[in-house]
Amino acid sequence: MSEQDYMRRAIELAKNGMGWTAPNPMVGAVLVKDGRVIGEGWHRRCGGLHAEREALAARTEEARGATLYVTLEPCCHHGRTPPCTDAILEHGIAKVVIGSRDPNPLVSGQGAAKLRAAGVEVVEDFLRAECDALNPEFFWYITHGSPYAVMKYAMTLDGKIASRTGASRWITGEEARAHVHALRGRYAAILAGVGTVLADDPMLNCRLPGAHQPLRVILDSRLRLPPDCQLCRTARDYPTLVASCFPEPGRHAALEALGVEVAVLPTEAGRVSLPALMELLGKRQISSVLIEGGGQVHEAALRAGIVRHVCAYIAPKLLGGRDAKTPVEGLGAAHPDGAALLAQPRIRRLGEDLLLEYEVTRGMEADVHGHC
Repeated sequence: MSEQDYMRRAIELAKNGMGWTAPNPMVGAVLVKDGRVIGEGWHRRCGGLHAEREALAARTEEARGATLYVTLEPCCHHGRTPPCTDAILEHGIAKVVIGSRDPNPLVSGQGAAKLRAAGVEVVEDFLRAECDALNPEFFWYITHGSPYAVMKYAMTLDGKIASRTGASRWITGEEARAHVHALRGRYAAILAGVGTVLADDPMLNCRLPGAHQPLRVILDSRLRLPPDCQLCRTARDYPTLVASCFPEPGRHAALEALGVEVAVLPTEAGRVSLPALMELLGKRQISSVLIEGGGQVHEAALRAGIVRHVCAYIAPKLLGGRDAKTPVEGLGAAHPDGAALLAQPRIRRLGEDLLLEYEVTRGMEADVHGHC
C-alpha cells in the first residue's frame, strides 16, 4: 500500500463517526510499521477517545518507530480527553502524516509544532482537500460559533417541489430519498417551517438503522404547531425545538407537556430572526443544520445569509403549473445582480435522479419580508 492508500483508509475510517462526533470533527487514523498496518481507529463520538488514541489502543504490536496517518492535526490541549500529542510521544512514533490543519485556536499549528519540537517527523497537508471534505461543518462552527447550514430540496427538472395541488410524494426515487436520510443522520439539526408541518405532517427523523437522530427545529412564529402532529407525538423520542416569537405561556406549557421545547426569539419583520436562531443553536453546540423548509423558509435563509451549502435533488419529471411550488419563493431578487451566488458545482447520479451540490458564496439581496 502507498502513503495515499493509508490516508484514504483513514478517511474512510473517519466516516464511521458521521453524526456522532459533533460538535467535534470526524477523524480517522492508521498506524503503520515496516509496511504493515498495526492499528486503526476513528473518533466514535463526542467525549470518546480521539482517533489517534483509538488506533494506538488497537495496535497489534509496539508502536515505537511507526508512522501515524491522521486526517486532522493531533490536538495538544486538555479538553474532554487528554492531548493526542502526548500519546504519540509516549509511544515513540517516529513520523506523523497529517491531512487537515485544525482551525481550533487551541490547536491551530501547535500540535504539529509540539511534535516537531520533540523530534517527530511531521508531514502536513497530505491529501488535504480530501481530508478537508470530511469536516466543513466543524471548520465553520469552530471559527464562527454558529452552525454550518445546508439548504436541501428535491425538485422536478422544471423547478417544482410540489404539484399545483401541493402533492410532493414522491418527487425523487428511492435512492435519492435514502441519500436524504443519510444527510439527516450527518447533521446535528433539521430546520423546517410550520407550513411544511401543516402541509405534510413529516417526522423529520433519520430512518437509517442505528443512525444519529438530529434535533428537529421548527420555525413557528405564532405557535400554530398542532398537538396531534407527528412531531409532537414523537417529541419524547426525538428532541424537538420550536422557535417562536409569540410569548404565550399557556400555549408554551401545552407544547412542553408533550416534550416539545419552546424558545422565544427576537423578531425580524414580525417573524423569528434566523440569525438569532443560529446564535442560539451555536451556543448549544449545534454545529450543523439541514434546512428542509419549503420555499418561504429557503428564501428567508438565503436573505439572512445563513446558508453555506446547497443540495438540490433533480428528478427527471416535468410537473408544470404556474402555481406549483418552487424551491425558493417569496418576492425573489429584484434583479439578477441580487441573486444568491453559488460556486464549486458537484454532480452525482442517484438512480434516475441527480444530486447537484454547490457552495454558497453570497446570500440573496436583503428584503423586509419574512417567513413562517
